[in-house]
Amino acid sequence: MLAGFRSFAKSPFAVVLFALLIVSFAVFGISDVFRHPPGKWVISAGSRTMSAQEFKSRFENFRKQQQAQGQTITPDQAVEHGIDRQMLTQLSLQESMAELIRKIGVRASDKMVFKILQEQMASLPAGQRPFDPITGKFDRKMYEALLAQNQLTPATFEAGVHDDIARNQMFSAFAASVQAPRIYSALQATYGLESRDLAAFAINPASVPQPKPPTDAQLQAFMKENAAQLTRPETRVLSVARFSAKALEPSITVPQADIQKTFDFRKDTLGSAETRSFVQIVAPDAKAAATISQRLAKGEQPAAVAAAFGKQPVVIDAKPKSALPDRKVADAVFALAAGQVSAPINGDLGVSVVKLTKITPAVAASLEAARPAIEAELRAKAAQAKAYEQTQAYQDAHDAGANLVDAATKANALVLTTAPISAQGVDETGRPVPGLTPEALKAAFELPSGGESDLIEGEKGEYFAVRVEKIIPSAMPPLAEIKPLLTQQWMIKTLLEGMKTKADELAARVKKGESLEAVAASAGSKIQRVPNITRQNARQFQRLGRDLLIGTFGAKPGEAFVARAPQGGYVVAKIEAVRPGALAQTAQLTVLGRDAASQGLMRDMAQAAQADAKVQLKTKSNLTLAREAIGVDVSALPKEGEDGKTTTKVTKEKAQ
Repeated sequence: MLAGFRSFAKSPFAVVLFALLIVSFAVFGISDVFRHPPGKWVISAGSRTMSAQEFKSRFENFRKQQQAQGQTITPDQAVEHGIDRQMLTQLSLQESMAELIRKIGVRASDKMVFKILQEQMASLPAGQRPFDPITGKFDRKMYEALLAQNQLTPATFEAGVHDDIARNQMFSAFAASVQAPRIYSALQATYGLESRDLAAFAINPASVPQPKPPTDAQLQAFMKENAAQLTRPETRVLSVARFSAKALEPSITVPQADIQKTFDFRKDTLGSAETRSFVQIVAPDAKAAATISQRLAKGEQPAAVAAAFGKQPVVIDAKPKSALPDRKVADAVFALAAGQVSAPINGDLGVSVVKLTKITPAVAASLEAARPAIEAELRAKAAQAKAYEQTQAYQDAHDAGANLVDAATKANALVLTTAPISAQGVDETGRPVPGLTPEALKAAFELPSGGESDLIEGEKGEYFAVRVEKIIPSAMPPLAEIKPLLTQQWMIKTLLEGMKTKADELAARVKKGESLEAVAASAGSKIQRVPNITRQNARQFQRLGRDLLIGTFGAKPGEAFVARAPQGGYVVAKIEAVRPGALAQTAQLTVLGRDAASQGLMRDMAQAAQADAKVQLKTKSNLTLAREAIGVDVSALPKEGEDGKTTTKVTKEKAQ
């Protein structure tokens, strides 16, 4: 994008455009030029609205969370899997509930919000906490910078904290008064402790006719049935020019003079000041202070001395002199030796006595200790500058008519030609292709064959440009290419169909009155019995497979049914007995499970309250604007009618 601006700025049209912009600022004012059109909200719930930028921030934070777990999600993939719609629905419910709570009058105080906010910030990893490392005080600038890294502003973040506190307070009050009726937990206990005896036999594959190899016509029909799974996505062969500061760093040599200069500039901030730990007792008057000082000097415990005067000792741990609010107390503390007790101190905040417990000496900054970090920082900055210089050289050559490969070669940049890759960034084996960002992939799949992108900015000091060398359209592979594998899958499918037919026939015989033993013997199979299966111990029987367990709890006593076997094939099963749980155990579980039943009831009530708030407030959401906000080309998506069904957009080219 920056490269495009740079190229345009060289043209004579830029001068005219800038002149028109200056005139528009003078006539309409700067704020009017950039104001979002009224009513352009992703979500509107009463007096609350969520802008497109706010929705984008929520989406980007979601993407970061997924990337941290090793999953990359592009905006187009979010639409394909319905993630954007789910986020919009959930946010609409949250905003509706927050607005209803506001109308009720539940609101957290600013003091409470600040306290919760500081607790949240203090729980962050050490390097991310917005607290001054010297004074330990909350640093507003560091806090704002931390939020900016996560695409948040203090106003939006603190509004969210207000909402969370108000919602938690209201629902906590409800939860304290909600208790599920005992019959709820009694039914759950009865349901969970009910035990069933299962008898089953497997269908022997040898007992059904073995399928013959399929004809080509049968395989072609099989391919059509499974076209969605067999169709290969469109792939593209790309040439990727990469301008990478990280790749350049090993080649950068940092002059020693620059390291020394940076160290000298930062010396005062690289060391650590002397800190002192002490116990302070505030005295009611000067006479009491003298007594406190004498008793502490004799070795009495500070807590006992303070209690005699109705006070609590204040413990101060490892604070520099600059962090102590009372200057007179600070001077006294830093004049004591370890273990010493001060005379009464007439400080700015009253009379007090302190006992010094520990001295941590100051640590002077050392060039050798600071050298690795300073050198790494200067090397990274130099590499970033060099990568940027490469982009300028590339852009100049590209503007002069050179293609991507030639221009990148002139700029000494890395050029990689990929194997055919999909829009998800994976090759034909499903492995991700390294070095391609979601933005680069998106640009590559919007270009025609032979098309070249503008420079694409990635992380700091990382730039890309892509060229589409070849487009391989989406298509099913030819039969000859996959015939062996397809034949194998067809024969397995045909065999399973025969086994299913056989299982249904045998189950029908059991339902008509034949014994399970006789039917199993006629099929050359043996019965396996599994007693005492309950919903509580079902995990112990996972070897039976999900399908058979579902059938076990879904069938009536004495009823025969057919289920898929976990290793493949089918089984014919029958519930031979159903028994209630022991009365004493059921009663115990009823009592123990009542809290869980109450929590479940509260969750259901909370969900119902959110849904009702959305209806009452007539909350509106704009899916199209939400998709535009996260960078989706909505013109390429199917249109959605009022009934929720999609209608395909027919372009002029398709019509022709």
